[in-house]
Amino acid sequence: MSEQADQMAAVAFAGASLAPFFLNDPRTGDAADAFAAMAELDVAAAAAEWPFVDEATAADALALMREGLAAGADNENLVWEYRRLFVGPGHLPAPPWGSVYTDRECVVFGEATLALRAWMRRVGVARTTDERTPEDHIGLMLALLAYLAEERPELADEYLCDHLLTWAPHYLEALEAAADHPFYQGLAALTRATLLGLQEARGLEVAPPRFYC
Repeated sequence: MSEQADQMAAVAFAGASLAPFFLNDPRTGDAADAFAAMAELDVAAAAAEWPFVDEATAADALALMREGLAAGADNENLVWEYRRLFVGPGHLPAPPWGSVYTDRECVVFGEATLALRAWMRRVGVARTTDERTPEDHIGLMLALLAYLAEERPELADEYLCDHLLTWAPHYLEALEAAADHPFYQGLAALTRATLLGLQEARGLEVAPPRFYC
């Protein structure tokens, strides 16, 4: 396997591994297997294999995630924290949509959402699930990254530079600061380190937008 193929396989693994935790309520969502696997994770072994992140950083983040699942995925504190961070009701301390940070009005379904939607239409990538959630939700974008790495690798760098890396590290830093639970602190830290490591590994130049939120 070529270096390019190896990198794309690693990108697909990271995106597919992380996306479910952003998209699914620990108690009622569709990621029970992912939460169960994380609860039993061999942190040292996983950290040694985690792509684009140095072993110590990965170990710290994965240990937090495993610690956060010590009482089970249906633990009230974990479930409440997911809903506080990703669902509401009420103000979300770190909203998971890109347009909230890059749109002058700090709105959902803003310019970043429309730009991503137009890009997907132009390159022929269709949504397959969750039509109600804006396309620039961090979980959907990580899942799309995994899909592109597997099926349309020639599009991955453009997607990263123009749509994901523009805002995700900023958001994930805010999410880590806002999180009161070790699982989501670790998830935010691991995802941010992974994306920044991927940017470095691919040698990608990203023009930072103005952040309004």
